[in-house]
Amino acid sequence: MINEVNAVTFRQNLGEMLNQVQYRHDAIVIKKDGKTVAALVDAPMFERIRRFKDRFDTLSQHIASAYAEVPQDEGLSEIDALVADVRHPAN
Repeated sequence: MINEVNAVTFRQNLGEMLNQVQYRHDAIVIKKDGKTVAALVDAPMFERIRRFKDRFDTLSQHIASAYAEVPQDEGLSEIDALVADVRHPAN
């Protein structure tokens, strides 16, 4: 379950919220002035997020290297064409 709380409530109930995250595997979204500023998740979930981020960064670097010599205008035109094909496939 994902719970949303404001920062003051979070501060006042930190121990209880840590228990919710640790034992019930809930996530806590912390808001300040109505804006999301942080999230509290259990350690295994954080490790999964970290691994996904590392994999995403590696993939992004490979793509950037592969297209380093492609002029920006050409690359953007190719992306626009692919997006158009996905949105409006030819029958």
